[in-house]
Amino acid sequence: MLNVLDTAVLELDGRDRIKQMNDAAEQCLGTGKDRTFGASLAQVKGVPGSLIEAVALTRKDLRRRHLRECRLAGGLYDCNIQALENQHVLLEMYDLSWEQQRQQLEQREVQTGMLELLRRNLGHEIRNPLGGIRGAAQMMAAELKEQELGTLARLIMREVDRIDELIQRFGQPQLKHSNADIHKIADEAIDVLMAESGGVPKVERDFDPSIPQITGDASALRQIILNLVLNAYQAGAKNILLRSRIEHGFALIQPGKNTAVRVDVDDDGEGVPEHLRVMLFLPLATGRRDGTGLGLAMAQQLAAAHGGLLSYEALAQGSRFSLRLPIHKELVEVAGE
Repeated sequence: MLNVLDTAVLELDGRDRIKQMNDAAEQCLGTGKDRTFGASLAQVKGVPGSLIEAVALTRKDLRRRHLRECRLAGGLYDCNIQALENQHVLLEMYDLSWEQQRQQLEQREVQTGMLELLRRNLGHEIRNPLGGIRGAAQMMAAELKEQELGTLARLIMREVDRIDELIQRFGQPQLKHSNADIHKIADEAIDVLMAESGGVPKVERDFDPSIPQITGDASALRQIILNLVLNAYQAGAKNILLRSRIEHGFALIQPGKNTAVRVDVDDDGEGVPEHLRVMLFLPLATGRRDGTGLGLAMAQQLAAAHGGLLSYEALAQGSRFSLRLPIHKELVEVAGE
């Protein structure tokens, strides 16, 4: 019965040895039952000292304990610790990944909504004076006709029209979906980075060759990854790692699809200041003096237009940005054959 639970359950004997564990506990601890039965909890790689200490205290005073956001091999878990008979202890670990995904998707909706609001405000505040400039240029062009100043007036009109078109399109990506190779797209973004940086950062690729083609706009996806690697370079990164994997169980990213292609961009740069992390993908949020604060906001909107998600994680040194894009499960199965 324990194996049908999503909650990871372990029973420890009086000497902290694992006596029972269900299938979910294998995912939680990142190890199999056969290798773990009879082993001490402290011998399991990745189990934090805070959990081992809490188990010892519970066995001593028989009080139920709750550890929040305990980092284990399988991710982030809330842990309940309860004393049983004969000095045995029961551990229940609740996976927090679903709650994190839900919060990330809620943040994405806020971020893309603010970008749309910015677009409307830009349209109101900028397009009105542009109309006056175009009207004056049109009058000048009609008066001066083929004279040199008349030609310049018509040039002003053309450029005003171009700015007006850009404002209308700002925040409203128009994608052309086709089959796209995410690894080729990443390579093209790296080529641009190398050209702009003079080959300064060392770039490492860790690509899963079994990942099939996805459906998306190659140009837009290239813009997302290019934004991430350029940000890493501008943050002073000396080393950048691009990693691709198939990720299962991300059902919240798009209804009916729980499999995603995940592309991580890890760097050893300065990282993101803590006060900026909660609004990192919001328009105009930037930690650089010369930054516009639009790059990550636009990248998030392009990801959302693909049914995907951009997320951020602070590393011990540097940053990790993760791009998730939905993929049909049957395509993954075919690729794995």
